[in-house]
Amino acid sequence: MQTLETTITPELDPPTEKITINIEEIQQLLPHRYPFALVDRIIDFVPGKKAVGIKNVTFNEPQFQGHFPGRPLMPGVLIVEAMAQVGGIVLKKMAGSDASGGLFVFAGIDKVRFRRPVTPGDQLVITAEILKVKGRFGKMQAIATVDGQRVAEGELMFSLMD
Repeated sequence: MQTLETTITPELDPPTEKITINIEEIQQLLPHRYPFALVDRIIDFVPGKKAVGIKNVTFNEPQFQGHFPGRPLMPGVLIVEAMAQVGGIVLKKMAGSDASGGLFVFAGIDKVRFRRPVTPGDQLVITAEILKVKGRFGKMQAIATVDGQRVAEGELMFSLMD
């Protein structure tokens, strides 16, 4: 006689819908404008914790005229700035934050590493996650990837200015 075994697994929480933020709302949250607006969309937002944003890298961007002719590479400082802008969105949308009228600026950058070049046609996927927030200061871990490969990472510290 054959017996049939079944495994009963506890029901998992139902999947939650990802929160996204479009470019219009990003422009309401961040003061950056062309050519320095470096976040095209937030594709996953967890309030008070993290955001995953995208930056579509195109040949039409002004930095590629001189960095470098014949071999366009996105400057590392712009990759770090894109990571900071995703982090800024998390901080600006924190519940109970007094950040609505303020401006977040860099207070420090630690452990930043660049792993591979970013070129026109790439799509940066940037994850910025809060490590801590204390008063007017914050610290985030940010990671940028292209096609699933890490291109940059680092810890970014912020200060809220009036």
